[in-house]
Amino acid sequence: MWQLAAKALLSGVLIAAIAEIGKRLPALGALVASLPLVSVLGMIFLWHARPDAENMAVHAEATFWYVQPSLPMFLLIPALLRHGTPFWLALAAGCMLTIALYLGMMHFGPRFGLKL
Repeated sequence: MWQLAAKALLSGVLIAAIAEIGKRLPALGALVASLPLVSVLGMIFLWHARPDAENMAVHAEATFWYVQPSLPMFLLIPALLRHGTPFWLALAAGCMLTIALYLGMMHFGPRFGLKL
């Protein structure tokens, strides 16, 4: 149980640090947020729990493919904000786009041989 609490605390500290950096230096905050820290930590935790090379390979490859549908959100939100869309509506639109693209990836990915 303490391991779960430690993982949650570490994840929370990362998110809080990114927010604090972003308040002062938005571009640096974005750079830190773009680092695959959560993915790397997830792989470390997964490897610790199940040190299986094939399982890790499938996990890492699927992570790559699942990141792709999230990227357009980071172009849609600033475009909407710059055109006067309120933040919460722009964020919701970005999230909805990402969900739609995730569903598309899950539906079409396996048809192209992706292991998702």
